[in-house]
Amino acid sequence: MSRQDEQDPLTTLRAENTRLISLLEQHGIDWRVSAEPSPSAPDREPSRLSTANKIALFRRLFRGRTDVYPVRWESPRTGRSGYTPACANEWRPGVCEKPRIKCSDCGHRRLIPLSDKVIHDHLTGKDTVGVYPLLDDGTCYFLAVDFDDEDWDKDARAFVRSCDELGVPVTLEISRSGQGAHAWLFFSDKVSARDARRLGTAIISHTCGRTRQLTLKSYDRLFPNQDRMPSCSP
Repeated sequence: MSRQDEQDPLTTLRAENTRLISLLEQHGIDWRVSAEPSPSAPDREPSRLSTANKIALFRRLFRGRTDVYPVRWESPRTGRSGYTPACANEWRPGVCEKPRIKCSDCGHRRLIPLSDKVIHDHLTGKDTVGVYPLLDDGTCYFLAVDFDDEDWDKDARAFVRSCDELGVPVTLEISRSGQGAHAWLFFSDKVSARDARRLGTAIISHTCGRTRQLTLKSYDRLFPNQDRMPSCSP
């Protein structure tokens, strides 16, 4: 094979490249790679909601008891954590006798009602509080499904897919520990806690039948975790 034959393919490619460039330029298409970096994505527009509106939105979604709320505690010695009803006399010298006397048995217990300031401190990270979703009349405004098993991520996504199939609006979030998830079902008006829990159980059963991967141990509990308010509630 001659040297000229070896160069023919290269010559052909160069000619084709020139032809394509000409076509691009005829149609006003910029084919050159810019040396300048591409413009960055525009900054996200800040929320137009005021602080008061954000608090109102939060309270409208996570509606529950307002006469009392749970506050998170954590033991620096053991690392254990949990939630307990917020009390104005907690650890007050001469009044609070924890741990000798349980909060539920204390005659000096003074529960703190939920307020906008409590929600503000929660949203800004000053405190961590929860909500008691079950109301005195046995109703609730939302249902939460807690996934904590080792397969929580797969099961939570499977639960969400079932909600989509059944036309049930759902919101999924990662739990505080990062090792679990919460699926939230918000209702436009309060419903029977019994019906809300039956809905959650039905969706879980649907997921089990559809994927055969969700087991009774793959979620921790439903919130509300009971149908009626117990007589010994705070």
